[in-house]
Amino acid sequence: MRIHSDSFEPGRPIPATYAVGTRDGFGGNRNPHLAWDDVPAGTRSFALLCIDPDAPTDPSLAGKAGVEIPVEHPRGSFVHWAVVDLPAELREIAEGSASDGVTKGGKRNPPGPAGARQGLNDYTGWFAGDAELGGDWFGYDGPYPPPNDLRTHRYFFRLFALDVARLDVPERFTAGDVLRAMQGHVLAEALVWGSYTLHPQAAAV
Repeated sequence: MRIHSDSFEPGRPIPATYAVGTRDGFGGNRNPHLAWDDVPAGTRSFALLCIDPDAPTDPSLAGKAGVEIPVEHPRGSFVHWAVVDLPAELREIAEGSASDGVTKGGKRNPPGPAGARQGLNDYTGWFAGDAELGGDWFGYDGPYPPPNDLRTHRYFFRLFALDVARLDVPERFTAGDVLRAMQGHVLAEALVWGSYTLHPQAAAV
């Protein structure tokens, strides 16, 4: 199985059109185009995750005045999108069809492919307690790495072909719920990734 995007080149920078944050404020936050083929026989649905594995493990450093987060700082995952029950016949998600602009406090009922369910992304926890931005962030919300982070972040769009039509996850599910529920049901996986940074001196990838 293969996946690609017309919105960015594999392993190259993701345009700010698809990001939550830019150096000047909010970005376009449109979901990128994704398309796939060579789907294995027996596929009954797909699951899709977008994960940044380069998030700093000490969130207090993000945006801290006078501090730069070094490349070697320990990293963890930050989830930007979790989708299940994508129909077996689906082969493409159009740019901007699931997110177009930043919704402060998160999208309550994000648009997307018919029949699919979209879970919480990690901005839910990141903005928790923020009077303006706090809330349940469902669906796609794009890159917003700390502007003082010297590491260029990578964003992996991982598509899983599953042998079940409906994945057993809670109503308010997370990527962790998806990964647990998929165990024993994955027929194939494909991924494509792009990079993004807001630090003017971070290495271009």
